[in-house]
Amino acid sequence: MIRYALMGTALATLTGCIAVDVDDAHFDTNVSHFGGQAVNGMELPFSKAVRAGNTIYLAGELGIDPATGALVPGGTGPQTTQIFANLERTLNTFDADLSNLVKCTVYLGDMADYADMNAAYAAAVPDPKPARATVGVSGLAVGANLEIDCIAVAS
Repeated sequence: MIRYALMGTALATLTGCIAVDVDDAHFDTNVSHFGGQAVNGMELPFSKAVRAGNTIYLAGELGIDPATGALVPGGTGPQTTQIFANLERTLNTFDADLSNLVKCTVYLGDMADYADMNAAYAAAVPDPKPARATVGVSGLAVGANLEIDCIAVAS
């Protein structure tokens, strides 16, 4: 009987420790979407970026020159440089820039191009660099050499 009384007292004490007053909690439910995607004149069914609170989710970006609508020539290095110019432009719509990046994922069509991608990435992305993963894939839209998606945090 004493054991059950002690367990009840302990449970009541622990329950009091984890109670949260929801009225005092702050949940930022502000979500905004930026632009649809178009590749070679074809509209794609997703947003270019979504901001949820202070987090900005950037859709996979290709090395497409917005002036021509075509992949930039020269292969993986120039495509990487163009991707980060495109990402910067998108981040600017949220009053952010490449320094706000916290995570990027690189989808590389040929792992033999890793050094070219890495050199252009290092030149484009400011220090401190965000976390990154690089994944080899068997094919990308419009014959791109790579695609990069990122997450940023802005104030």
